[in-house]
Amino acid sequence: MVSLTGGNRNDVTQLMPLIEAIPPVRGRRGRPHRRPDAIYADRGYDHDKYRKKVRTAGITPVIARRGVEHGSRLGMHRWVVEQSFALLDWFRRLRIHWEIRDDIHEALLSLACGIICWRRLAEL
Repeated sequence: MVSLTGGNRNDVTQLMPLIEAIPPVRGRRGRPHRRPDAIYADRGYDHDKYRKKVRTAGITPVIARRGVEHGSRLGMHRWVVEQSFALLDWFRRLRIHWEIRDDIHEALLSLACGIICWRRLAEL
């Protein structure tokens, strides 16, 4: 599991622990896949040091460059993540982080995700 970090930490510092925490993908016969083929990221992850680390892990980095004009379409689906954060803001206890223990916060986060899914399925 990826560790919970403070909001004042740079996202790129958690890139490699996130990649290492990817569980095996099951489904087909044979050895399950452990790593994605490519990682798509925005300009916040544009560091040559992390590009090299991702390549050594056997993953192709597709990361937008800073100072280059838009048009790479790498931020095209960002609204999906933003919408997910907006849905989690329905829950005040998650919006304002009161919990001292990380395990309680993660449990509340899982519960909120379950409620959101249940509400979405009930609408169908």
